[in-house]
Amino acid sequence: MGARAAALGNASVTIPDLWALSNNVAGIAGLKQPQVGAYVENRFGVRAFTTVALQAVYPTSKYGNYGLSLSRFGDELYSQQHIGLGIAHKLGQFSLGAKADVWQVSAQGYGSHKAVALSVGGRAEVVPGLFFGANAYNINQARLAAFDDERLPTIMKAGLGYRPYQKLLLLVETEKHIDFPADFKAGIEYQLLQDKLAIRSGFSTETNSITFGLGFRARHLHVDYAFGSTTLLGISNHFSVSYTFQSSSR
Repeated sequence: MGARAAALGNASVTIPDLWALSNNVAGIAGLKQPQVGAYVENRFGVRAFTTVALQAVYPTSKYGNYGLSLSRFGDELYSQQHIGLGIAHKLGQFSLGAKADVWQVSAQGYGSHKAVALSVGGRAEVVPGLFFGANAYNINQARLAAFDDERLPTIMKAGLGYRPYQKLLLLVETEKHIDFPADFKAGIEYQLLQDKLAIRSGFSTETNSITFGLGFRARHLHVDYAFGSTTLLGISNHFSVSYTFQSSSR
């Protein structure tokens, strides 16, 4: 989730922002103010391949940070929608998180099925400027239907984020779907104009995609855009906007 992650080739397991609620829930532990955001993604110019999502994170001073996520993909023929609740807590240089997502998958003529996917994640600052992150999605291997033992995907990912200096961020990540080969991803982000503008790029080996994007920050508002290309399927567009509230319980 999030156009920032999309621009970075989805090498997002170490990024501590609002969209970490879906990318690695441990990443929301470092947020100090409430945030809300919306995300829209369209793949290859096909209306049916559109995802819309809403996310919110609320931090507390003693009991960790809490997040709510909602999303919908598809059209009247086939759709996926979910609601998720996550919690993360920071202990010194370490952050741990857990999340539960309730999914409903519907196909015209076949009805709909529901399943609950559980995920856990961790993030740590190994040395100053170097971060490690890992996330395991659907660790319970939730089953959608008994026929052909149809299950939600189980995905493991781990990666490193390195900030050699304040304006530059380098990311590498490996993602493994239990039924498919591993995907290697990498991304780079550079801050311009007193950190108000960011330029980004990334790639993914398994999807043969190259991505680019921009991010703009104006006080409490963050706006991000990304587009990506694969050699066969065409262009995908990603747009997200988020707002950080001034008030906080911290």
